[in-house]
Amino acid sequence: MRQLVYYVACTLDGFIAAPDGSIDAFPQDGAYLRQLAEEFPETFPTHARAALEIDAPGTHFDTVLMGRGTYEPALRLGITSPYAHLRQLVFSRSVSPATDPAVTVVAGDPVPVVRRLKAEGTGRNVWLCGGGDLAGQLIGEIDALVLKLNPIVLGDGKPLFGGRPGLRRFALVESRPREAGVVLLRYAPRPG
Repeated sequence: MRQLVYYVACTLDGFIAAPDGSIDAFPQDGAYLRQLAEEFPETFPTHARAALEIDAPGTHFDTVLMGRGTYEPALRLGITSPYAHLRQLVFSRSVSPATDPAVTVVAGDPVPVVRRLKAEGTGRNVWLCGGGDLAGQLIGEIDALVLKLNPIVLGDGKPLFGGRPGLRRFALVESRPREAGVVLLRYAPRPG
């Protein structure tokens, strides 16, 4: 069975974006981006893959899930299919289903959709790209949490888990320092 993996950058104080949704404060160091491109090439938007000359096939994910807030920055740039190399699902009640035929817009509860996706036998996992509100709704379905912990404090912003997800425990599985002072942390849910 496939896993739902919440793979996301966050700050030391637990934010995945500034209050306006921007990620400008996060390191964009060339060496760091090269490291990420080698390990997680499919997590770069299609237009960035071309600009960064990333042509490696994905090895982790074949499907990406986004909330409206994660999808909107691409729309503002006129990009309606930001991850054209992946199957894309956007969970939103306000985004038109006719925005792009390559993007599936889901207006309802994300939990049954994720359960169906996890039951598919494709061999690659499902990437929860963001945002925090969607992650809060899906916290009980998350099989792995991979954080790119950035050495910055925003003080305010979009939280890693929005809403009221309740108490959840995770066990640290792996910790690896990366360029630009970022630490890649991998967690698994802990029962109880």
